[in-house]
Amino acid sequence: MSKFFTSQEKKSIVAAITRAELKTSGEIRVHIETYCPSSSLDRAVFVFNQLKMYKTKDRNSVLIYLATDSKKFAVLGDVGINTVVPECFWESVRETMQQFFADGRFVEGICAAVEEIGSKLAQYFPYRKDDMDELPNDISFGE
Repeated sequence: MSKFFTSQEKKSIVAAITRAELKTSGEIRVHIETYCPSSSLDRAVFVFNQLKMYKTKDRNSVLIYLATDSKKFAVLGDVGINTVVPECFWESVRETMQQFFADGRFVEGICAAVEEIGSKLAQYFPYRKDDMDELPNDISFGE
């Protein structure tokens, strides 16, 4: 599955995560796999827990989940985010991704979503001088 993106495309996604996290104390991860055996949101919750993304001080991590062959994706924020943001907070991020994905532009869609998440989270979880990178910025891959 890690072959879905080229080495350069993976670097572009990681660079987008790194840039976005300079705007916010929030943490962003991207997980990609081929097949989604359930709803994309249910699978994203499973992956979120598997990656232990809940282990951030402010519970302010976000997972972008993509199942390439199943053509499913989800954006999932932790409880620290979802208790302070409006109900449809993630809708514009999903719409952005959908527009790019419809054209087969997955890397651009993920990078645009990551940048948007960083900007949106900065309103609620601004970057702090003492901020520590609590989760890896690399892409995780499933089956």
